[in-house]
Amino acid sequence: MVFLVGPTAVGKTAVAIALALRCGGEILSIDSRQAYRGLDIGTAKPTAAERAAVPHHLIDLFAPTETASAQGFAHEYRRALAGLRERGVRAWAVGGSGLYVDACLGRLDPLPPADAAIRREHARIRDREGTAALYARLREVDPQTAAGLGGRDFRRISRALEVYELAGAPLSGLRTRQGRLDLRSGPPLVLLQREREELYARIEQRAEAMLGAGLLDEVAGLLADGVPIDAPGFEAIGYGDFAAVLAGSCTLAEARERLVRATRRYAKRQITWFRNRYQGVAVVSIAAGECAETTAGRVIAYLGEERGRQGEA
Repeated sequence: MVFLVGPTAVGKTAVAIALALRCGGEILSIDSRQAYRGLDIGTAKPTAAERAAVPHHLIDLFAPTETASAQGFAHEYRRALAGLRERGVRAWAVGGSGLYVDACLGRLDPLPPADAAIRREHARIRDREGTAALYARLREVDPQTAAGLGGRDFRRISRALEVYELAGAPLSGLRTRQGRLDLRSGPPLVLLQREREELYARIEQRAEAMLGAGLLDEVAGLLADGVPIDAPGFEAIGYGDFAAVLAGSCTLAEARERLVRATRRYAKRQITWFRNRYQGVAVVSIAAGECAETTAGRVIAYLGEERGRQGEA
């Protein structure tokens, strides 16, 4: 069992497939947005060819109208992992959703359950005053949590406020597992990284590729199928902005720029998360122009060295 993590556009999927083809195994996708059905292009889901080469799990679990949770995802993860172990198949857990990685590592904190009435009230405030009003409230009552969220992430802002309203204490104060998790005696966790400028260039290229692949049409299709603009799935980066293009309230150029800017911010948060949350992380830097097979070889070398150290202990 190995966790392969990293920021958006670093190249996790290609490296994971190369690893699985060389070492055997199947991929558990730890991605909060790829878990939604119908959100394919904008979440950079593995292609049909990639899934045919190596089986992927934990993709397309939820409808775009469902509110997915880290706890629910972790349950699905444990079921999928148990299935692989029963078949004697190696698991490669691959993703960039830090909270979901935490959940799969058993780091969820006991928090108040969802309250439908509070969530409806938050939705009314959003519709009347905008998500910014809720975010301003969160900054007042829980500045630490607010600092780690984007100001437009309605679902997570609402959840943090919901916890505060139910527990009478900020979410940041209720989290008991905020210290760095020591992974040196647990499953290996490999963090892929690139130089910042190269990563940003890849994010730009990916945005262009998504547009060329039909992201706008994908959003139009979801709306035509009855997915409302405020559906949880539409909180994925880019979807709300391209829905605004279709509504005539945003230009295509503006939506593309927002997509790139939001993805850059998200990548920075991912890097910070994985560097600060865990101890014993193996950092593998990918050189410009390096192919996935070469990176996979260096990951394999690290895993071999790690097994050797454990054998000596």
